[in-house]
Amino acid sequence: MRLGNLIKVAVILAVAATISLASFYPVGGAPWLPLTQDINLGLDLRGGVHVVLEAVDTEEAKATPDAVQRSIGMLEERINQFGVTEPVIQQQGTNRIIVEIAGVDDPDAVVRDLIRPAYLEFRTEDGTTVLTGADLSDAREALNPNTGQPEVNLTWNPEGARTFAEVTAAHVGRPLGIYLDGNLLQDPVIQSPIPDGKAVITGYASLQEANRIAVLLRSGALPVKLDIMEKRTVGPQLGADSLERSVTAGAIGFGAILLFMVAYYRLPGLVSAFSLAVYAVLILLVLAAFNATLTLAGLFGFLLSLALAIDANIIIFERIKEELRTGRSLRSAVDAGFQRAFAAVLDANVAGLIAAVILYVFAPVMIKGFALTLGIGILASMFTAQAFTRWMLHLLVGSGIVNSPRLYLK
Repeated sequence: MRLGNLIKVAVILAVAATISLASFYPVGGAPWLPLTQDINLGLDLRGGVHVVLEAVDTEEAKATPDAVQRSIGMLEERINQFGVTEPVIQQQGTNRIIVEIAGVDDPDAVVRDLIRPAYLEFRTEDGTTVLTGADLSDAREALNPNTGQPEVNLTWNPEGARTFAEVTAAHVGRPLGIYLDGNLLQDPVIQSPIPDGKAVITGYASLQEANRIAVLLRSGALPVKLDIMEKRTVGPQLGADSLERSVTAGAIGFGAILLFMVAYYRLPGLVSAFSLAVYAVLILLVLAAFNATLTLAGLFGFLLSLALAIDANIIIFERIKEELRTGRSLRSAVDAGFQRAFAAVLDANVAGLIAAVILYVFAPVMIKGFALTLGIGILASMFTAQAFTRWMLHLLVGSGIVNSPRLYLK
């Protein structure tokens, strides 16, 4: 009997159990725990806001396919700047854009600040519109390097720069109103002619306020006017109670599978229970590391990959049993079992991984979550089945106290 192997096994089991529990329950002094706190729930699990926008023609800009595509890109940038995680922004038909944001506390605020179709205008004192958002190239907040005060730096495109130079030269000392959807946003006074297409707006109380204005100004640079066709708050397709019951049912099902594995495969089944726990923690680590959003489709992908992980263990253990029945020694049977099972496990997982990659690349947005969790699950199951399970069995066989064939065969 090798005491060192037993100590290794005990330490591994203790670490695996601790990490598994810490993945779901907070631990004092560890802000990254539990891991589940860094995994966001999608619109179908958590609810949120659903908005449909429609691009419309104006005198300044037509609702062309290119303008709609650029609008989608700008909406994505605007939403990401506000820290919203994994929004769904997709085109519907030729001129409509669907925006879905999960987990928002105030859907009206989101619509007002993020996805309201802004139309930016710059008007002189007499109300004449001299420039629009289409003429604005960029707007960024910054701290003045000399005064330390927040400001917003504007950059005009070439045509806008020429017009802006003429307007500023003719209206020095007068305000130039900035209107968003017809509402006055700011009314800065022109201090001097600005011929280079770059302007600075000052007078903000904080950098946060300057950031908000800069975001709204960039929003006003949408290449086409967007009207709100539909705005509604949606509840989770799988409500909180249903989600809790599903998680409970999943935990019971997972426990039942582990009991079956232990009852039918005995010691290897017990090892597979810890291997599957490590597999689940790996999935959580990857999702938490990327601050991923888990959707209903992603949950299905995780469950499917879990089934593949269990199947891989079953294939390996059946091969080990076959080798033991031929009269091989235990260590030799374990090695031969893993070698014989490797090809079958690899073929099944590679086929599943190819399918996951194809789905992720070509499938609609709502299917990508399924493909992503399926792909991550397949890679994790390959590692745990071929590395962790094999290592644990070698340690146990090497310990010399679990060498009875009854622990491996019925």
